[in-house]
Amino acid sequence: MTKENQPSLAQQRKDDHVNLALEQQSKLQTSAFDDIRFMHHSFSEVKFDQIDTSTQWANTTHRFPFYINGMTGGSTYTKQFNDSLSTLAHVTGLAMASGSVSVALKEPEVRDSFTIIRKNNPNGFVMANLGAHHDLENAKRAVDLLEANALQIHLNTPQEVVMPEGDRYFSTWKENIQQIVEGLDVPVIVKEVGFGMSKETMEELISLGVKNIDVSGRGGTNFVNIENDRRDTIDFSLLGEWGQTTPESLLESLSLQKEVNILASGGVRSFYDIVKALALGAKATGLSGKLLQTVHLEGVDAATKIVLDWEKAIKHMLLLLNCHNIQELQETQLLLRGPLREYAELREIDYKYLARR
Repeated sequence: MTKENQPSLAQQRKDDHVNLALEQQSKLQTSAFDDIRFMHHSFSEVKFDQIDTSTQWANTTHRFPFYINGMTGGSTYTKQFNDSLSTLAHVTGLAMASGSVSVALKEPEVRDSFTIIRKNNPNGFVMANLGAHHDLENAKRAVDLLEANALQIHLNTPQEVVMPEGDRYFSTWKENIQQIVEGLDVPVIVKEVGFGMSKETMEELISLGVKNIDVSGRGGTNFVNIENDRRDTIDFSLLGEWGQTTPESLLESLSLQKEVNILASGGVRSFYDIVKALALGAKATGLSGKLLQTVHLEGVDAATKIVLDWEKAIKHMLLLLNCHNIQELQETQLLLRGPLREYAELREIDYKYLARR
């Protein structure tokens, strides 16, 4: 490969992210979702064919209470993953987010690794993705590039701190978010990238006009570990457990869910985790590593089967819990235990009402 044809640092970083994320995915076992259980009641009066798992967020009604979250794009290598994932979105009707479009705004030669999402899925719900350091003009460019229905703005200070070439200045983020929310013609979703959110962070986002928040907690793809693996100096592995888990972040959001649509991603391993997140108030859950690994190892058909099987399984769970829809699921009784219960106690979150509602 000639020097002129060598991938840029940004393109190589995109390749590293995917490969390291795939490596992490094979190691995921336990999760904070294991600290949540449902109270069982012996009667169910719901008719299975009347169960509705659709949900509303970002000004849209979605068939599935889960979606493909942002992960990849920005290089020749990662284009194949967006090709497969967008085909999956088209076949199933799942909403889909791209990875960060930032590199495509600087390097036009990799734009097709993102535009393939809309090419493969011309009528689907597509979200572009940018970091919070971008201004309104770049947000408009990202949305235009993907012909996107919404924009995700990601927050990732721990990742940037550990990333060898990462940003070191974050003071413009809140101003940028407010200007984008006020100036963009499509809905905006502000999301973490696997470090969770506090109630205080969510309150600040609400004050900036944000209507959709993905708490994206610790437990799935770990960008501290990914960036640490790319470092030559200073070992930041001690920060591998930084941040709140997704269930902890959902507890943080409980008192705010009437003001904002809460989405949840990070460490979602199964349909059961999805149901637990929905019961804690999420409007939908984002999946990245699970579907990325499946399309990589088994192909789109296998991933399609997972999506449709999980939709059926979620309906079976609602039947078991005597719920017609997601709204009724959010009134079911939940029992917390272990570290999640301890977290709620330390943060003075009234988790006991979840068992009585």
